[in-house]
Amino acid sequence: MTKKKWIMIGAVTALGALTLAPASAKNHAKDGASGETNLRTVITHERRAEDKARDKYRNPAQTISFFDIQPDDTVVEYVPGGGWYSRILAPYVAEKGKFIGLTFAPDPLPFGDEAKERIRGFPTKFPNDVAEWTGMPAAKFSAYTTDKVPEEANGTADYVIIPRMMHNLMRWNLADSEIKVMRNMLKDGGMVGIIQHRAKDGTAFSYADGNKGYLRTDTVVKFMEAHGFELVKQSEVNANPKDTADYPKGVWTLPPRYAEGDTDKAKYTEIGESDRMTLLFKKLP
Repeated sequence: MTKKKWIMIGAVTALGALTLAPASAKNHAKDGASGETNLRTVITHERRAEDKARDKYRNPAQTISFFDIQPDDTVVEYVPGGGWYSRILAPYVAEKGKFIGLTFAPDPLPFGDEAKERIRGFPTKFPNDVAEWTGMPAAKFSAYTTDKVPEEANGTADYVIIPRMMHNLMRWNLADSEIKVMRNMLKDGGMVGIIQHRAKDGTAFSYADGNKGYLRTDTVVKFMEAHGFELVKQSEVNANPKDTADYPKGVWTLPPRYAEGDTDKAKYTEIGESDRMTLLFKKLP
């Protein structure tokens, strides 16, 4: 796959994206217009009827455009959960590219045996879930736990996307081992897109260590740099200045979880979902 030159234009510039360094990946100039049309079609599809309520907080069109994911890319989504991003990314790349689900290695997790067994079933279950969501054959999609990634999958991915999961990797002491697997799956010059609940700059580490759901941006950047990645650019597309990021019960105080129940629910509804960093990293040689 040829190298790609990052170009900051139009909507991305308007989103407040900050270019920090040139990135290398494939040249999408030819596919850009068709990719944009395809993405709009996927995001507005009726299969996302229940997902759309959260678009105003998660900004999928702007986020995916910021990452510059194109329909012919191989994209790995880390810990897909309920499939909110999967219902966009899978159909977006299914025809020309490839979509892969990736989740935790179950054994190190601080979970019970039943939960770990469900995770072990992820490689079989997830492609069928995606097929149900998209109407496409399950054989089009792959899924792995990080302790069972086949050798032939390494070095094949253009992107790994990590939505709101870095805090769990940090608090469960899994970040080092999990990110190494993701790095191995990426091509040289491949990209990691991170969306993460953001603590305020200078927040004490005792609060921003992941256990409250929030991380400081500098913590994430230093961690990724230490594991062989370069910060390419960052965006404020998922920022929420109303979020004070200092709640005793952490990010789960805000919608959709409402950890305080009905206490001050109207206030938290007005704040909305969390303030989030949106970072793009490049795999270094």
